[in-house]
Amino acid sequence: MNKQLLQTFNPLLSYCRFKGYKAPGGIRYPGGIVYYPRNPETYKDPEITPSKLFRVERIKSAKNFPHWDKKILEELKILEGTGVAIVKNIPENNMRLWKVKHLIKVTPITFPYGEPTEADINYTVLKENGQCVVTKKLEPQNSQIEALDKFDNDIRKMDSTTIKRDSRQKWVDGYTGGF
Repeated sequence: MNKQLLQTFNPLLSYCRFKGYKAPGGIRYPGGIVYYPRNPETYKDPEITPSKLFRVERIKSAKNFPHWDKKILEELKILEGTGVAIVKNIPENNMRLWKVKHLIKVTPITFPYGEPTEADINYTVLKENGQCVVTKKLEPQNSQIEALDKFDNDIRKMDSTTIKRDSRQKWVDGYTGGF
């Protein structure tokens, strides 16, 4: 018989697994992700700076889940109640968050007005969308204080008791005021 004919019908070759077609090109990212842009010549990855901190909120109860999930939530101190934890963006924490991703909501923390300093700790507010805003005490200007004093000391100004008395008198006297 013909050797080529025998080679093509080799039973060992017919049982090998087909790996599939892999298109040439594409941009390979870590984790086995391949992205095929529409215009490969003009496509450029946007610059992304990862967040330093994450806001982690538990959105689902840990009841009827394995003990290792509960242990991770306990380490984050969000196992009981509806708590929020702030976690560093490091590989060890990311690995733990990945294991309980079905129980939590992770939001990157951004600083739209710059990172707070040690003196600003009492004035920082962390919003639900992940914005950390520094709200310092606002002090009035001298011109505003002078205008308020001038308004308070004006003799033509009616105080609240005078306004109440006048309004009541107009209500009682139906022909001269009111409706």
